[in-house]
Amino acid sequence: MTRNTKVLLIEDDRSIATGLQKAMRGSGYDVAVQTRGDTGLRHALAEAYDIVITDLRLPGTDGLELVRQLHQAKPKLPIILITAHGSTETAIEATRWGAFDYLPKPFDVEELLELVGKALDSSRLMSEPIEMGDAVSARTAIVGNSRVMQSIYKEIGRVAATPVTVLIRGDTGTGKELIARAIYQHSNRAAAPFIAINCAAIPETLLESELFGHERGAFTGADTRRIGRFEQAHGGTIFLDEIGDMSVRLQAKLLRELQEKTIQRVGGKEPVPVDVRIIAATHRDLEAAIRERLFREDLFYRLSVVTLSLPPLAERAEDIPDMVRYFLRRYAPEIGVASPAISPEAIAYLQSQPWPGNVRELENATRKALLLARDYTIGVDLLREVVAKTRQPLAASQQTHAAYITELMDAVERGETHNAFARMLADLEPELYAQAIRRAQGNLTRAAQWLGVTRLKMREKLKEFGLHPRRETSGD
Repeated sequence: MTRNTKVLLIEDDRSIATGLQKAMRGSGYDVAVQTRGDTGLRHALAEAYDIVITDLRLPGTDGLELVRQLHQAKPKLPIILITAHGSTETAIEATRWGAFDYLPKPFDVEELLELVGKALDSSRLMSEPIEMGDAVSARTAIVGNSRVMQSIYKEIGRVAATPVTVLIRGDTGTGKELIARAIYQHSNRAAAPFIAINCAAIPETLLESELFGHERGAFTGADTRRIGRFEQAHGGTIFLDEIGDMSVRLQAKLLRELQEKTIQRVGGKEPVPVDVRIIAATHRDLEAAIRERLFREDLFYRLSVVTLSLPPLAERAEDIPDMVRYFLRRYAPEIGVASPAISPEAIAYLQSQPWPGNVRELENATRKALLLARDYTIGVDLLREVVAKTRQPLAASQQTHAAYITELMDAVERGETHNAFARMLADLEPELYAQAIRRAQGNLTRAAQWLGVTRLKMREKLKEFGLHPRRETSGD
């Protein structure tokens, strides 16, 4: 992160506030504390905080009123409520007013940190602007000025301001989420919530509750009512990534929402009206899925009122020079390279590659080459080495560790590579983090504990390597 995440904690119990402040500062957060609801609300409105954590029962202004006023003024600011068991129904009401989520007391600090991480990820999707075309300094951008990308930019402009559903199609790694966020940011719902759900990363039994919520007693473990993401996105946009992986049964419930603008919580009897724009994405062949009765044809036509098809990177090789320069500028400060440079021969080599992993693969290869080259110009030989390594199974999984290190040191002696330690990190670290988050089923806290790092470091590394906690559990 370029700066510490600023957290406002509003809690009138000073011992609880001190403990939470200490724990969150230990995870890298910049935490300010207020002990009254009215003063806390004033600070939240006046200052630029990244997240607000508030108790429900407070002197001055209670948590429910605080949520209502704060969400109305700053709808993209995530708010987490801390509540006693006896007031969970009020906390549930607060989620309908705009709170991101609530946490019943007593809770473990790690539960809170996990929830904070999710809320910040959600806020980032809403707040981090997407630049298109010539992205010089943007943190997140859709890069490319080829004819096909110019056509896509025009389509984004045409559909953004309309209320129609959009289906984004393209291979894995082509940037479907960036397109969805660009549509949202240029729409008349840009001030309202944007909520992204990866349908492939959540088990079906949990996905229904995640999307539509549930009533108390709807299933084992449903101790309280839960507000789903559709209700939380009311007035805004919901992005359903990997819609082709949704079960046929859930497709029927989604179709009802599209047709009637209502949802029904799991275990509920009453329809709940929602006003949500749906943007869906998939890398799957939905027409084939329809023929195999794995995807509903009526839902397909409802979702694909407008279809945007993203080409594979190999079909827009003329965009690769701009993309590489963008990735070099983006990662140079993190790696500590003042003036990253790449040779024309290296650029030409990159343009000649098939890139089965598309933009994501090019990004990872560029970053790894920058890490290995450090202050030297990235040449074609280094890039050949990096690309070859990314397209074969991890060397250490095919050999013993000793054999891998022997091979690496032999390469150093032959002058084929340099900086053996950096090379080993570049080879092993991404796979280590990927396996940890995959085996932990997307649980950041558990994965961080296994690796012996902080949750903050875990999040930074996942972002660095282009890994997503939920996406990595899907096997896609």
